Amino acid sequence: MTDNNNLNQFDFFTNNAIVPGKAQALKSATPLGAIVTAKLETLANWAQNTSMWPLILGTACCAIETMAASSSRFDGLERFGMLYRFSPRQSDVMLVSGRVSAKMAPVVRQLYDQMADPKWVIAMGACASCGGVFNNYAIIQGIDLIVPVDVYIAGCPPTPEAVMEGMGILQKKISEGVARPRDPKEYMPEVVLDPNLGRITKTESERKKPTTK
Repeated sequence: MTDNNNLNQFDFFTNNAIVPGKAQALKSATPLGAIVTAKLETLANWAQNTSMWPLILGTACCAIETMAASSSRFDGLERFGMLYRFSPRQSDVMLVSGRVSAKMAPVVRQLYDQMADPKWVIAMGACASCGGVFNNYAIIQGIDLIVPVDVYIAGCPPTPEAVMEGMGILQKKISEGVARPRDPKEYMPEVVLDPNLGRITKTESERKKPTTK
């Protein structure tokens, strides 16, 4: 349900969800704009991408830029319908900003599992995306070893403008119904379940093989 004045806005946000060629017919046939045709999935995607609630995991210096992006100078989140939540039960976007240690990896996975579906993940900065300069045993070389990542934001650290652009890319993917990446838990369970793993060089079965001299 919408009014006649909001029909074009609705059509824009849902990526032309209204049946092509029928928008004008709807306007003329319903002067009060009482009818809008769209798929339920499209309506849900439109609602979700305009009211995302990020769960902030600020593990290092990139978190400062997250704060800057949401400050009064940029106002890069709330004016787009986003609101920080500090409970995974109330969040639908996980924003990981900073490096993730091997001991922190199970916590990140647990928080992700506690989020209700549908949910998305943003890796903010070089450390969250690929380990950054910390190429050692203690740091996970990219959080996509733990959780499926939908958007990578480059930078060390990324600028507030880059954070806003990354959020916009995620909004577009949600609006268009782009499929999420495969969960690493499905094909690399040893990465997710072993809290002591930093760099993964062997599979679980290979690690259990007895060594011979």
